[in-house]
Order: sequence, then structure tokens, then C-alpha cells
Amino acid sequence: MAHAALASSVALLPFHRVSGGGSKWAKLIPGFSRKPGTGLSFSRSSQRKGCRFVASGAMGIDGGVAEVSEGEKAPTTYSWPDKKRPRVCILGGGFGGLYTALRLESLVWPDSKKPQVLLVDQSERFVFKPMLYELLSGEVEEWEIAPRFADLLGSTGVQFFQDRVKLLHPLDHLGINAPPGSGSGGTVQLESGLFVEYDWLVLALGAESKLDVVPGAAEYALPFSTLEDALKVDNKLKALERRNFGKGSEIRVAVVGCGYSGVELAATISERLQERGIVTAINVETTICPTAPPGNREAAMKVLSSRKVQLLLGYFVRNIRQSSDAEDSFYSGGNSEVSEMQKERGPGKGFAAEDDVEKFILELQPAQRGLQSQNLEADLVLWTVGSKPSLPDLEPRDKRHELPLTARGQAETDETLRVKGHPRIFSLGDSSALRDSDGKILPATAQVAFQQADFTGWNLWAAINDRPLLPFRFQNLGEMMTLGRNDAAISPSFIDGLTLEGPVGHAARKFAYLIRFPTDEHRIKVGISWLAKSAIDSVASLQSTLTRVLSG
Repeated sequence: MAHAALASSVALLPFHRVSGGGSKWAKLIPGFSRKPGTGLSFSRSSQRKGCRFVASGAMGIDGGVAEVSEGEKAPTTYSWPDKKRPRVCILGGGFGGLYTALRLESLVWPDSKKPQVLLVDQSERFVFKPMLYELLSGEVEEWEIAPRFADLLGSTGVQFFQDRVKLLHPLDHLGINAPPGSGSGGTVQLESGLFVEYDWLVLALGAESKLDVVPGAAEYALPFSTLEDALKVDNKLKALERRNFGKGSEIRVAVVGCGYSGVELAATISERLQERGIVTAINVETTICPTAPPGNREAAMKVLSSRKVQLLLGYFVRNIRQSSDAEDSFYSGGNSEVSEMQKERGPGKGFAAEDDVEKFILELQPAQRGLQSQNLEADLVLWTVGSKPSLPDLEPRDKRHELPLTARGQAETDETLRVKGHPRIFSLGDSSALRDSDGKILPATAQVAFQQADFTGWNLWAAINDRPLLPFRFQNLGEMMTLGRNDAAISPSFIDGLTLEGPVGHAARKFAYLIRFPTDEHRIKVGISWLAKSAIDSVASLQSTLTRVLSG
């Protein structure tokens, strides 16, 4: 998510609705029952108190939920509808997992070999993560960038379970055979207690923010990588805006990290707060977006400077703690511009008067010579540095069964995206570590996941139909970033030195993402919504201009 790039759209063939209703679910899962007008229920449920089991998909079931009561027994094994057709289990419903499922649906299959596909994700919604920033700026609505899986998959043959993955038990490791008479590639155990046998497995579980690298970060900093994170940050900003309304005090936001995510956050929040807040971005490097094309970096620097975002470059955060005294930051060590500005205001100036308002102190340590340690006070701390793959544990914990992992915790794959030593397991996105032609591990970006999903779907088709698998070749199509409501920067790779910025870059970025939305139906809905908003904004701008002219 740190950065996303232009991507060519992959046309998906029309999907066919599968009918069947409650009778089909009764065959799928023992103990299933469904009454007219009600959601799903199971006569055998999980022993885990408070777990939820959600099933939706081809039957058009709209996110039915079975609440689990204590003392009930979990269904043991998921019953696939067809005992002969291949079984594909996809873990994770992000760019890698969902787009692999849709790719499998779009391919032409022999009737006897079209796989049954089960998609498992802990959330009920797919999240188009590169556009989470637009939730903070108010450009998009939640349904536009976070549609429900039930809506996206309602006209496909893909089944969806909302659940968490607990354990993997692969049986395809080289040199070890599955039990006699079993064609299973292994078993997945879900936290609800359900066991899912599969022939082919796709690991696309993404990554989660890594907050345990700095004391206090997990307690006091907010990550920004999921829909829940974005909504929490938005709610926090609204609370701070209400608290400071009419008081002339400034909202202080500290953004840790100046990669793509940190810069996009700083640009978006500084535009939102304007003169009502101060945004400070901290980075251990001496520049922002060190891996970005020069055009993108220059456009970002220009925007951050125009919005008076304070950059603390060459610093790392040593500790984050809750402030017990609003004056702490004014007497911190160091003589930076930020500290001097704080001292000039004096104690009590620029801060809210409420005693119960949380404030945080970031202890900054210089990473470069010539800098001094200092403390920084903030009302909100946003963390954009580091992530860790969300791969589940394996059972039994025998070295023969272990997935080969990198130091970062990603599964090592061959060039066909199969996990090394596990020919029936594919891994992509944040879950995988694949090297390019120069030997460098591919970045965990949306662009990479888009392209890997296309290859994973095709290679599953090839493996099931005994055809040669294709080696994955990443094509860098360019990089883009949002810088505000009407501002963005795009550097396409096919034209050296070209950077589209400002309103033109903003429009190009939104269009590029629109064509990458998962389904035609969702693209049309969102496209109409965006056109309507654009028309309303244009009319409002025209009225404002006419009012100024007539009044002047």
C-alpha cells in the first residue's frame, strides 16, 4: 500500500449466477438450516464464545451471520458441493486473493475441471487500500472503496466465509505423500472450528502494521493500513476538530515515516486541517519517498512545503509516551525549528485547555550527524513504518512441514508463484517473497499484487489442466500518489521523465483506479457516483465564482 502504480485492466468475462438456496447449503455444511426471512444457522457451532461464521456468495446470501453460543460443538469439516471437481481455497480477500478468485471465474474450463472456489477473509468487505486517504479528505464514501464481498461475489460461483485462519496442515511437501486414497493438498483450520480440505491453496493474507519496534507505539500510535484504521483516524480527527472549534488552538499531528504512505497522509491531513493544525512528518532518511521517481518526490515536496508541513528528516522515534504535562515539549532537548516555534508560543498557547485530552510525547533521536535529540508533542500519532506478513501457524510443527520463510516472514516462492517445496500452495502479495531479474525482492505494492493475481489464476488453471505454468514477470507500469482533494502525482514508466501532477494527475489517478475495481458492476456504480459528485462540485464552484464577481 505504500505506493500504488498504474495498472492495465484485465477484462473479466461475464459471471454466471449459481442458484440453489438453502437446500444447497444443507449439503455444504452438516447441521445447516435456514428459515425464510432469516440468516444462516448451524445446529453444530463453535465452542469458542463470541465467534461468528458468515457464508455468502453464489446463492446471493447477503452476509448471513450465525452467532455462536458457548457450549455448542463446531462443525468438523466443510463439505464441498462436488466430490470430483478440484477444490481451491483462497486465504485472504485483498488484491491478491479476491482478484485471483475473479480470474479463476473468468477463465474457460472443461466442465469436469472447473474448480470450486472458497474465499476466506476476516472482514466482510474488500478494501481498495490505495484510496483509504480519500476517506479522510471526504472524496469517497465507504461503500465505493470497501464493497462487501457478498455484493462482489453474488453473481459468481465463489463461496465466501468471514472467518480467521488458525492453522495450516499441508500434505503436499515434497517427499511426503498424502494418506492413501486422498487427493487432498492439505487442510485449513479456521478459528470458528471449521476444517477445510483443499486440493490447491492460495496464500494472500496480506500484512499488518508492525508497531512493536518502538516502546509506546502499540499503545499510543495509530496505524493506517486497514478500513478500520482509516475510520479510527477519521473519528479521532473529527473529535479534535470539535474540541478545538472556535478556540484558536492548533491540532498537532505527527506522522512517523515519509515513504509513500506517510507523505500521502501528511498531505491529506494538512489540507484538511489547513490553518487549524500543524502536521509534522518524521523520517530516518534525509529525504522523503527515497525510492520514488524524482518527479513524484519533487511534486510531493512542493505540496508539503505549500501546506507548511514540518519535516524532521534524519530522525528516528526512540519512544512514545503519554504526556503528563502540556509544557513538556517546550523544554525538550535540541534546538530544531520545531522546538523554537513551540517555545515562542509559550506554555499553554496552541493547546486545548481540557485536562482530560490525551497528548503524546515522541522522543526523537538523530540518525545523522549534526542533529540533536528533541521531544515532539502531538495530539495524534500516525504510524506508517514497517509491516509483517499475516501467515498462520502450521501443524504439526515439524520441520518437514514448514513453509520456507524469509527473515521478514514471507513465504519464498519459485517463479511460478508456488511456495518452494509445496507444489499445491501458491503465495502472492505481502505473503510472498519473489525476486526480480536483479535478485531484489519485489515490493509489497498493489501493482505487484494485481499482476500476481492474474498469473496465479492462470497457473492454477494450467496446473489443474496439466499444462505448463508461466513464470511471473513483473512489469513496472509507473507509480502514483495522492496529494489532496485535487492533487496527485503520476510518473508512468513508459515515458521517461514525465510526471502528471495537480488536477490532471488527480483525474488520471482516479481513472486508473476506477478501471481496476473488482467487477464491472461496481465500476459502473462508482463511476456514476464520482461523475455526480464532480458535477455538483463544478456547479458549487461556479456559483461561488459568480457570487464573488457580483459582490465585487
